[in-house]
Amino acid sequence: MKNIRRIAVAVAVAGGAAAVFAGTAGATTADSSALPCTANQFSTKLVYGGAGAGQRNAALQFTANEGERCVLSGRADVNLVGAHNVLVNNEAPADAPPVLIANGSSAYVPLHWTAIGSDDEQQTPNAMTMTAPADSNPHGDPIDPNVTVDWTFGAVDAGADSHTIDVGAVTAGQAPAA
Repeated sequence: MKNIRRIAVAVAVAGGAAAVFAGTAGATTADSSALPCTANQFSTKLVYGGAGAGQRNAALQFTANEGERCVLSGRADVNLVGAHNVLVNNEAPADAPPVLIANGSSAYVPLHWTAIGSDDEQQTPNAMTMTAPADSNPHGDPIDPNVTVDWTFGAVDAGADSHTIDVGAVTAGQAPAA
């Protein structure tokens, strides 16, 4: 009987530790009490991720304003302004899990492209845009969902063979910087 009690206590302690761990590990995934983000709940910036052999990496990073708590869709609605021959290839699955940002925490969308074509086969975007998941606050007040960030990474291949910026799923955390 004494051993059974010890086992029961050990299981209860392990279960409690697992519950605490699960609660902290899931802090960056969406929960049912957080509402979809509006564009005024976070700031957005482009983060340079490095280059090599004509390949370029960057990220579009979203950081929650202090006191804000909201959910970003796992598949961000990202587009370009300018560079009409450059396409956005959203590689995120349609069912990518949403990501919670709160009180200064961040999430990012990885970006990848090439820039090795001749000058006449390259174009430089003016900006990158993202549409926030919500276009009104909980009171029903309309909020412009469009977020625009100036493109600061130079030219992108715009030729027939390579003319896309690949966009990944929204990922919790700070964007990796070069």
